[in-house]
Amino acid sequence: MRPLSRLLVLPLLLLVPELHAACTEPLWDSATEYQRRDRVTHQGHHWQAKRTSLGVTPGTHKPTWADQGQCEDPGTEPPLERTPMQIFGVWHAGNHYADWSLVRDMDEFDQTNRWIIDRGDGRPSVNLVVLSFLQPLEVLAMDSADPASGVPVGMTQAVVDYFKDRQIRVMMSIGGITYVDFWDQALAQDATQLGLNAAAIAAFFGVGMEIDYENASDPNLTGLQAFIDAYRSVHPYDPSGANPAARLTIDLAAGGRYLQDLNRHATTHWLDNANPVLDYANAMVHRASGTPSHWQEHVDGMPTYDPKIPPKAPNRFTGGLFLKGNMDNCTDFDGSEQKAHEAYVHTVAPNGAGTTPGMLGYMFWATGVPSARKNYVPTYPPNSCEGGMGVAATVFEVPIPMEPLRQQ
Repeated sequence: MRPLSRLLVLPLLLLVPELHAACTEPLWDSATEYQRRDRVTHQGHHWQAKRTSLGVTPGTHKPTWADQGQCEDPGTEPPLERTPMQIFGVWHAGNHYADWSLVRDMDEFDQTNRWIIDRGDGRPSVNLVVLSFLQPLEVLAMDSADPASGVPVGMTQAVVDYFKDRQIRVMMSIGGITYVDFWDQALAQDATQLGLNAAAIAAFFGVGMEIDYENASDPNLTGLQAFIDAYRSVHPYDPSGANPAARLTIDLAAGGRYLQDLNRHATTHWLDNANPVLDYANAMVHRASGTPSHWQEHVDGMPTYDPKIPPKAPNRFTGGLFLKGNMDNCTDFDGSEQKAHEAYVHTVAPNGAGTTPGMLGYMFWATGVPSARKNYVPTYPPNSCEGGMGVAATVFEVPIPMEPLRQQ
């Protein structure tokens, strides 16, 4: 028979909680160059450098940092500062695969899009709608006396006003992956006139413009610069947001590894808080929704690339998520990606650019019928997105109308 004292040992051990070592390593510093085997603390974990790095955030790049486990020291890192979301928007693909070749009956349009303007209590579910897409050669061929001639026939003033009358900001997107060759041709023919025509369309409809130029191999950056210069000669950069046509943005990849040349040029020349030319960029979706690991590549830049891609300020981009009629993003906020990534979007800290934390918000691809691919589920009835998008707009306290975007 074993002594009573030994019988008590196991139960007592089982009651001892799991303990973590204190966070004794110095805090990771984005301005410090770390060497192999250096150790740091970041977000409650110890990390060890696997190679030399500068500005690569622990937890975002496995070849650079090894996670050495959780540590506990409540005084090591202060609570993360939160910045309200300012953008919660959708790309709208219409009802014919984003070509807007059909003129919409507005009663039918209201029936299929009611959730966008009414989350269930009369308030919109989003504060931005981007009508996708304008074809670049058609914009270039626009009749100067009739700016609507450069726009697909389904993108009417009635469609624009359907959203604007509810204080939702409206933009039009030029391009898309199927129009890359048309972008190249239009920029080569007359990039300046293309920019002037886009500016005229924006003024005519009272909308902003988005550049969706997805040339990943050899983008015409000189031509795109001429396009932007021409547009800005008509609609200068306006931080107040008061002039809808002055809102000019660009689409980049979900992370920093695709569209590298465009990303590098845009970050360096157009998205600098000290001298902004474009209002912001959208980190688009690709084959799946974006994630914090993708978005962190924009915050950190790509310092190991040659030439390197500099970091973006968090206030200069949004994160793209998918929106389909059968996704939780549409139907169930509690299971949605927008809820899962909320803390990151609110709090991601600058890492070499900008001074305030938090991305601008989210953009969703897409409402309507963007694709004929098998199993794609539109957001039109019987599907409706109040349960995901509408609830999110309430929880995130999305400002309607959109407020002036923060500049730092």
